[in-house]
Amino acid sequence: MKTLAVSGKGGVGKTTLASLLVKLLSKRKVSLAVDADPNTNLNLMLGVDVDKTIGQLREDITEDPEGIPNGMSKQEYIKYQLQMAIVEGSKFDLIAMGRQDGPGCYCYINNLLRVFMDSLAEKYPYVVIDNEAGMEHLSRRTTKNTDFLFIVSDATQTGVLTAERIKGMTEELKLNTGTTCLVLNKTPEVPENLQESISKGGFDYVVTIPEDKTIAEFVSEGKPLIDLPETSPSFIKLKQIAKEIGI
Repeated sequence: MKTLAVSGKGGVGKTTLASLLVKLLSKRKVSLAVDADPNTNLNLMLGVDVDKTIGQLREDITEDPEGIPNGMSKQEYIKYQLQMAIVEGSKFDLIAMGRQDGPGCYCYINNLLRVFMDSLAEKYPYVVIDNEAGMEHLSRRTTKNTDFLFIVSDATQTGVLTAERIKGMTEELKLNTGTTCLVLNKTPEVPENLQESISKGGFDYVVTIPEDKTIAEFVSEGKPLIDLPETSPSFIKLKQIAKEIGI
């Protein structure tokens, strides 16, 4: 099993990249997509409906702890409910983290997510995790072990600085993130004014994905990116990147 996590600040195209990775890897075998962003929208990019999230499961158990059937342990019940929360598609499966309940922490939700990942995700050859914006998922250790970490940025100093901070946090927390790839989105090449900043980041790879009118049209019309033509410039470039970094 290979796990790929997508991170970065908000609005830079994390979910777009995650959905394209799912599209690419699902051409090989059925992959698992994990929407670890409380603002669930990866399913929209993949064209499927989500009926239950891990967050909702947390609420159900918290509100009705006596609802666990007789003869079933809490752990068995959680695993059963997590299995039921999987959205099964023809090319991929999806599980969504969902929102937390109120001002409390994500600890319980993240524990449920880790239980699921440990017990079920290993059945898939590829797992793609779309993380929430910023660095919260790292500080909470949602993304603990990955083979490839894609840190998405726009072609700005602010975006690159955020990417560097994310990379630095993985080292501070001693997270096993495998190969780290900085992805500059919507730009044909690395701008000259960013090269010095990027060189300080310690990324294993620095790649660019060009502006793609086809993606803009799909998003504008509400079409799922899983149906994006393979002639799309972004998809063609992503295939090249996957080959380059060894996915």
